[in-house]
Amino acid sequence: MTTDRTYNVLFLCTGNSARSILAESILNVEGKGRFKAYSAGSHPKGEVNPHALKELESLGYPSTGFRSKSWDEFARPGAPEMDFIFTVCDSAAGEACPVWPGHPITAHWGIEDPAIVEGSEMDKSRAFVQAARYLKNRIISLINLPIASINKLTLEAQLRQIGSMEGASIKRPKAS
Repeated sequence: MTTDRTYNVLFLCTGNSARSILAESILNVEGKGRFKAYSAGSHPKGEVNPHALKELESLGYPSTGFRSKSWDEFARPGAPEMDFIFTVCDSAAGEACPVWPGHPITAHWGIEDPAIVEGSEMDKSRAFVQAARYLKNRIISLINLPIASINKLTLEAQLRQIGSMEGASIKRPKAS
């Protein structure tokens, strides 16, 4: 992989209404042109969660132009070829994914779904603040990897390690 190219990244979730949208917006800003982020869902809800858009806006990230869409859009001929695909919810990670053109590197970066939090508006807002923070921490770790200078196996291992950072929804046992 060369350093002068833009890496395409697809964030997947079941509903494509909250976590994957947050990640798409954050990476498109923080990636500073080195990364182009997209998001999709296996069973898109058809609308973006308003709390996700509110959180993006409060953090200074773009909050307009997003839509909840199917991952099928990215498996079709003519779709952007992905370099990386990250599942950000546990249910999407367990589903049978389409065959992705170009055989992208995949990793699971699951975090709890802020959209299912019940309670006061403050409780819901707090869940989205936390989800955005966990995603941003993972994204910053991604963009700081020396992608062009490490082999694919090492890169895959490092991307899986990023997925187990604070806030991981599934605790995987350490390999011995």
